Amino acid sequence: MFTKFSLKDYNFKLFFTVVVTIIIGIICINSADSSFTIRQIIGAAMGITIMAVVSAIDYEFICKFYMAIYAVNAVLLLLVLLVGVEVNSATRWINIGGDGGVQFQPSEFSKIMMIICYSTILAKLRRDNELNTVKGMGKMALAAAIPLGLIVLEPDLSTTLCLTFVLLTLIYLAGISYKLILIALLIFVPIAGSFIMYIQRPDQILLKDYQVARILQFIYPDQYGEDYSQQNNSIMAIGSGELTGKGLNSSTIATVKDANFISEQQTDFIFSVIGEELGFVGSVFIVAIILAIVLQCISVSRKAKDLKGMLIAAGVACLVGYQSFINIGVATGLLPNTGIPLPFISYGLSSLISVCAGLGIVLNISLQKKFY
Repeated sequence: MFTKFSLKDYNFKLFFTVVVTIIIGIICINSADSSFTIRQIIGAAMGITIMAVVSAIDYEFICKFYMAIYAVNAVLLLLVLLVGVEVNSATRWINIGGDGGVQFQPSEFSKIMMIICYSTILAKLRRDNELNTVKGMGKMALAAAIPLGLIVLEPDLSTTLCLTFVLLTLIYLAGISYKLILIALLIFVPIAGSFIMYIQRPDQILLKDYQVARILQFIYPDQYGEDYSQQNNSIMAIGSGELTGKGLNSSTIATVKDANFISEQQTDFIFSVIGEELGFVGSVFIVAIILAIVLQCISVSRKAKDLKGMLIAAGVACLVGYQSFINIGVATGLLPNTGIPLPFISYGLSSLISVCAGLGIVLNISLQKKFY
């Protein structure tokens, strides 16, 4: 169950990079809204502890239970739809213990669970030479469709898209045929165009009204931009920080934060706090330290002892990278407005603990030498 290792082989570089990033996140959250600081510190302590413990557990031992993990993931996502707590027209949380109890977001844990399960499934398909067969494609589609479908129903479109990109990358890294990739693209492009046209119809049933509004705002900013100003205020905040920012915990009415131009700034729009208070220099530093984590995970992936380990480490790298790109892209107006946390930085215990568990598995993979 546990991996025997020497401390000199432990990837302290990756471990402490994650810890430093989490501490920076706590500082930014405290500046955005100090009422969330204590809970984030508790979540950070739990996340770092889980990362350290999981790093000592053999990832192959964890992967043996991939079917059980998949089942637990599906049950939790189903429970969200049945007994979940609704916040802002979305049912994404499960509350245990009523008021004052524990509330968590299964879709955040689903990201790591699906990386483990999907990597194991792809490794088995590759081993059995079924990856580029109709049977193999059917297994891949079914394995992805159930959790993704349940997340869509919450609705949580941003998590669905992020996880979809991660799973597609894993399929590519597992060795899918370029012929199949080309066929998929030829099918996807016209479907995507038809989808954009369809959601503009008043009788469309695929998306919620606010989701359609956010997409149309991005495509037609002149027509829809005035009614959805969160991103505009975020861009204004980032720009107002100029080179070095206004300083942490700045509390004048001149700041976007204290003028309440952006709601829940400690979560999805935490990058606007960074841009306004730490400026361009601080923003670049945050991007650089997250990039450092992604590159270290990729390095672990390249040195993994087997395909399964390679895919898991690459999957975690993709998750951190894609999710960061989406969060920062939304905050800077590069992407449509959608709610997704900035890994290690945004407030949210479910997100923090789950991504720390994923990094723990990556740390364990780095302890096991490459034998081929």
